[in-house]
Amino acid sequence: MTTHRKPFQWSLWGVPIALALVTAIGLIAALVGDGAWDAASWIALGLPVAVCAWFGLRRRKADGAQAASGNRTTARKP
Repeated sequence: MTTHRKPFQWSLWGVPIALALVTAIGLIAALVGDGAWDAASWIALGLPVAVCAWFGLRRRKADGAQAASGNRTTARKP
């Protein structure tokens, strides 16, 4: 019996992996030194937070606009 492996889905996992790498780099930069390393760690650790906030706020605005227009994608229970 042969097993078929699915190819890795970069379109799905690419951004989370990139954010994880940036976070790891930021943590290492914070441990390594002072001065410029601190600035690099602030940027690297702030970037994933900023990305999550950006997409979270965009989604909240889209959900609010959808609710205001009366379009509901979920069915209500009777």
